[in-house]
Amino acid sequence: MNARQPVPGQASGQDASAPAAPQGTPADPAASAAQATFPASPFPSAMFPPVPMNPVAQAAWEYGLDAWQRSILFLDVLRQRGNETGEHERGGMPPVLVFDYEVLMDGRDLPRPVNYALLRIVPPAAHPTDMTRRPFVVMDPRAGHGPGIGGFKADSEIGNAIRTGHPCYFITFFRDPCPGQTIEDVARTEGKFLQAVAERHPDAPGKPFVVGNCQAGWALLILAAASPEATGPILLAGAPVAYWSGVRGKNPMRYSGGLLGGTWLSSLAADLGNGRFDGAWLVQNFEKLNPSNTLWEKLYNVYAKVDTEGPRFLEFERWWGGHFLMNRGEIDWIVQNLFVGNHLTAGEVRSSDGQTVIDLRNVRSPVIVFASWGDNITPPQQALNWIPDLYASVDELVANDQTIVYCLHPSIGHLGIFVSGSVANKEHSELFCALDLIDVLPPGLYEAKIEDVAPDAPHTDLIEGRYLVRFERRTIDDILALDDGREDEKPFEVVRRVAEINQHLYDTYASPFVRAMANEATAEGIRAIHPSRLERSLFADSNPWMQWVATMAPAVRDARQPVSADNPFLAMQQAVSDQIVRSLDQYRDARDAWQERMFESLYATPWLPAMLGMTATPKAPESPAITALRKEVAELRRREAEREIDTGTPLDAFLRVLSYVTQGRSAIEERPFNLLRKLARENPPEQRITLAEFKDAVRRQSYIVSLDPEGAIRALPALVPEMKERRRIMVLAHRVLTVGGPLDAEWLARYREVAEIFGTDHGNGKATQEAKA
Repeated sequence: MNARQPVPGQASGQDASAPAAPQGTPADPAASAAQATFPASPFPSAMFPPVPMNPVAQAAWEYGLDAWQRSILFLDVLRQRGNETGEHERGGMPPVLVFDYEVLMDGRDLPRPVNYALLRIVPPAAHPTDMTRRPFVVMDPRAGHGPGIGGFKADSEIGNAIRTGHPCYFITFFRDPCPGQTIEDVARTEGKFLQAVAERHPDAPGKPFVVGNCQAGWALLILAAASPEATGPILLAGAPVAYWSGVRGKNPMRYSGGLLGGTWLSSLAADLGNGRFDGAWLVQNFEKLNPSNTLWEKLYNVYAKVDTEGPRFLEFERWWGGHFLMNRGEIDWIVQNLFVGNHLTAGEVRSSDGQTVIDLRNVRSPVIVFASWGDNITPPQQALNWIPDLYASVDELVANDQTIVYCLHPSIGHLGIFVSGSVANKEHSELFCALDLIDVLPPGLYEAKIEDVAPDAPHTDLIEGRYLVRFERRTIDDILALDDGREDEKPFEVVRRVAEINQHLYDTYASPFVRAMANEATAEGIRAIHPSRLERSLFADSNPWMQWVATMAPAVRDARQPVSADNPFLAMQQAVSDQIVRSLDQYRDARDAWQERMFESLYATPWLPAMLGMTATPKAPESPAITALRKEVAELRRREAEREIDTGTPLDAFLRVLSYVTQGRSAIEERPFNLLRKLARENPPEQRITLAEFKDAVRRQSYIVSLDPEGAIRALPALVPEMKERRRIMVLAHRVLTVGGPLDAEWLARYREVAEIFGTDHGNGKATQEAKA
């Protein structure tokens, strides 16, 4: 052992074999400081003895050693990423779910084969499934990545469903599309999957609840419009539907189609891929939105925290680096009908035989929209502006018997909507808990507010989960107020026309030659050299230059000497990183501003539309036949409600009382509904009603009250002739109405008005006493 190397456990910094200092020699602090030593190499030995260092040099040495070790370990993490990507591809790229599953249906075996399958999630022993509860189905996006993001953590959409005892299913897909499969084929197959799920749960209180993440959201909305009977409530999580919408200066991704000349580039990429489009191009588009994260921050975070960050990074990269393919017909349909064409909300999407028109007004199930102000891929305007595209007012929405609920997160990014544990444990969890309430909400537009429970809140036993969910009524103007106006969407009509022209030119003159030159070997070669794949394959063990990393990393890990947190050079490293991030963010902002100005200079000027022969035309009106049909349906519904105003059961009378007393109130919360469910469970089995029956009664009575409030309450005695039953209804109504606190003046006046019509003495204090009894 070197004489100047300290021995572990020895108090003195001097070796035991070294000669002792003569007794009486005074200690010299300056000399001691001058003699401070530090190893001269990462692995001290007799060949590299420790050398004296001053504090700055010592800090530099500590940082240099730590940086060198972190560099080796960082390269080892990249090597593991490359290896895991290769193993994932060789394994067929299965879904990255953390839950066990079994395949129930394989779309590749159907008469019209598609590369989709239905999985049943096998619950862990700690969370057994209650087969009488509503089944949940999660659909992941086929937008370049593979499936599994909805359940690749325990705290996820699937995890929340399993913990609450719901049967859970997952619609997955495979890397390679079946030859000739189309978006329409996929939609029909997904409809069969949902039908199979419903048939497995005949005793469930409702049809399957379906979650559509990102691009799966618009696919789910199309399915629900084409087959309204297939789904229960649907949740669109970060799903774009109004593709031209956005805020000037904030949402640059929508300009890409115009700046690239339309949709022809995706067709070219598919032709070069031998008829299959590489999803890696879509992933690259996402990454370009945030260059500071893509080019620096994501990898720097691994480098800076390499001792702890590796597993989390590798887990996420397994999904992020799994790139899937589409047929050219599929990607053409998506970009031409949705992203550039924006035909969905206009009712201009048709089936291949022309017999079925996709009209989103046909959706019968409650629609839940979850968006975030921090989402730069699907901003709230793209997630919500389809509502004013369909309905000019809430009255139209109510007349169509539609319920829409939206929830806005203040800050989470696009991926966080699906993968964030905090979002899963709050927004997703609470919306899942309130699902039955959402299903029975009266038709209208609502915003979900999820709040902490106050310590002094009454009846906390009626609150499911850790938060209180409240649904506040909204109007179409509230949706429009989230945007900065819709005038900036007009240039996209010019983009659509330019895209149609360029697409026709490409299909006619270029595509035949590209397809003639492409084959599977060239397509696979192009895919292999895509930057998103190269950054993984170049660092894998298949690269012989990485062998030394695999050899050295274990030794470095064993001799790891992390730098202290207060090291000045570590602070300098972080400062440099912060400056790089700021510089890249400034580049991004300048690039986005330039793209917006370039887009407007091309498409927001009068010369290009004039050159294309376009004239300013108002929005095409709906077909007169369809308009007349809608009016006739609304009139029939009104007449039916008028006929039923003097008829009904005690349940109808009870719900009519609640609807009348709360009429005009802007919010509906979960405690009254949960109290009603609790009371319903106390009834004998033969007197219990299903959730579907309760939903029908709620909608019927709320509509009757909205048509004729005064006539509705004057008819109450005819519905309940017995005084004893009237008293019971009023007592029960008082319990429900006061679950969140005492009645305010307006509600109390309405309650007393109903009591007077019923001929009971409620409303003068006695009701409260009877309710408590």
